[in-house]
Amino acid sequence: MSQTRNVTSAAAGFRRTGIIGDGAFKVLLGAAFLVGAVWLGRLLGVPAWLMLVSGAALLVGGGIEIKYMRRRMVRTYMRLMVAYDSGWVLATFAGVLMARRGGSAGGEVWVGYQTAAPLVLAALLVAAAPSR
Repeated sequence: MSQTRNVTSAAAGFRRTGIIGDGAFKVLLGAAFLVGAVWLGRLLGVPAWLMLVSGAALLVGGGIEIKYMRRRMVRTYMRLMVAYDSGWVLATFAGVLMARRGGSAGGEVWVGYQTAAPLVLAALLVAAAPSR
């Protein structure tokens, strides 16, 4: 019985490390968006103001993700992270597809997702039931 608890505890600890890593990645990406707003905006074909707003959203979202790590159930985090990352993949695919077809909105789709999704994730974490 104690071995089962140790394995479960180790798995939860590993997941919590992943949660911290995910939040830290968002914070670092947000900082990069803020610092390189003009350069990255030109590279992605989006206005610098959108890069700044997206950077701020990523900082807030990543910070809340890290802050609430011990206050929310790991299961809640995992579901939200899977949904977030699935949306990220779809937004990336849509942006690349638009760019390959000669459209100019691919970067805006991707950065727009990076603006909205972290705030939705943060709001859902704040509203989620506390861990036991």
